[in-house]
Amino acid sequence: MEPVSDPRDYEPIQPRGTYWSCLWAKIWGPIICVGAAVIKLGFTFAKFFAIFVAVGGYALIWGWQFAIGIVLLILVHELGHYFEARALGLHPSLPIFIPFIGAFVAIKDDRINPWQHAKVAIAGPLVGGLGAAIVYGIGEVRSSGLLQALGYTGFLLNLFNMLPIGFLDGGAIARSFRFLRLGGAPRRAYGLGAAYLLLAGLLALGMWAAHVPQHRL
Repeated sequence: MEPVSDPRDYEPIQPRGTYWSCLWAKIWGPIICVGAAVIKLGFTFAKFFAIFVAVGGYALIWGWQFAIGIVLLILVHELGHYFEARALGLHPSLPIFIPFIGAFVAIKDDRINPWQHAKVAIAGPLVGGLGAAIVYGIGEVRSSGLLQALGYTGFLLNLFNMLPIGFLDGGAIARSFRFLRLGGAPRRAYGLGAAYLLLAGLLALGMWAAHVPQHRL
């Protein structure tokens, strides 16, 4: 026979009332999580949607095919900045488009030094120039006036970004050159200057070679 348990060991269920704090946590916890996700996705969607706004804006001037091509070339340029920053251990944002102005990649890291800044800045025109060269080369093989014009415009935009003024890539390179030269790293400064002149020359040469009569596509 199984032993009979002592009834004194039994603890009757006691009425405990309603735990309002737990109830509110159960109700509002999921709502707050969903709301935070919606806000985060909303910002991400707004950044992504700006690409379509840019395509639409450019399409009003040059047509949808050229608009898609030029936005993709701008994206290639910005991805050059993005991946170089990632390679340096920085924390860049994904490219953000501003219709009729261009796009940019924000660096979320205050520890960036002039040498890193210069490498990130020059990576955009370098990769963008390679993208323009590929597009132009395909246009030559296929005798496509659209791709030839896109290649020419890609060279032009990347060369324009090399101007040593303001917020352009060339301006960032010029500032880094000055800091490096005066800050005890003249070899890096002169190496940066040589890379800048070489890249600008190649972009100008590509623009000259890719020139085609411009018309609405």
